[in-house]
Amino acid sequence: MPPRFQSFLIIQTAFIGDVILATGLIEKLHQHYPEAKIDFLLRKGNEGLLTEHPILRTVLIWNKKESKIPNLFKIVNQVRSNRYDCVINVHRFASSGLITAFSGSKLKIGFDKNPLSFAFTKTVKHQISDLHEVQRNQKLIAEITDINYAKPKLYPNERDFEKVKQFQSQPYICIAPTSVWFTKQFPAEKWIEFLKSVRNKVDKIYLLGAPSDHSICESIRLAAANEKVINLAGKLSFLESAALIKNATMSFVNDSAPMHLASATNAPVTAIFCSTVPSFGFGPLSDRSIIIETKEKLDCRPCGLHGFKACPKGHFKCAYSIPNESLIKQL
Repeated sequence: MPPRFQSFLIIQTAFIGDVILATGLIEKLHQHYPEAKIDFLLRKGNEGLLTEHPILRTVLIWNKKESKIPNLFKIVNQVRSNRYDCVINVHRFASSGLITAFSGSKLKIGFDKNPLSFAFTKTVKHQISDLHEVQRNQKLIAEITDINYAKPKLYPNERDFEKVKQFQSQPYICIAPTSVWFTKQFPAEKWIEFLKSVRNKVDKIYLLGAPSDHSICESIRLAAANEKVINLAGKLSFLESAALIKNATMSFVNDSAPMHLASATNAPVTAIFCSTVPSFGFGPLSDRSIIIETKEKLDCRPCGLHGFKACPKGHFKCAYSIPNESLIKQL
């Protein structure tokens, strides 16, 4: 008979999309251990994803940008004092390995690629394959749950839905045109072309992104000369954006965090893959998911797991060879 765990800590201190995908573990653990306390450790700046999460007890926050090492040891002490029955480390770097190794937990689970995996109770082989990332993550807890995976899920609250209600008087689509990585990003001129071509097909179009994305979204809006386009980049929180995406007719995204926001709210989504490929395991999971990528056979694609700041070949054919008609068909 499997042990009955009373408390869990999930560690994922990477980026926004990684945290969203790790929420599938919260769902799965809660299915099997409904009375257990579940906490989540993430990096400062990402905590808004899990605000008022109905399953989580506590969200622990590690500030990695200021006094990184002192704050790391504070987190180590906090985790150790909480005396978790099980720590599940999704992150594959030494910092999270240190937290896990010194957690004092009865069961310490993580991937074999973590430099401190030798100090874990159980390790799971990590490899990029045809498995989706949520399935790779699920392998960490398969022995204490089952082999099936749970989809990621976010929980926008009533205030989040009320905030975006003002934008929902007419049918609308969302577009998240940016990405941290240039080669994951459908070119701005392609978005502009798309916005011009759908002028008479949709009532409202909302551009989404972080505050740092506001200027590029504004340049796209102005160049498109489409009065139906509204730039909301930097004006909505993570969960407010999720609430808006949830009820959109369609959202058009890159291989980036907004795609995972759609997955976590089961919203219709069209995901455009430029330099990366869905087989890496980070594709959309919504019931209505469309993947668009070039049909050209390019020797240079994929050029990397995460993308680059510029096309290594200088031509960026993986993006420019995608016809806009393939996007328009999804409306």
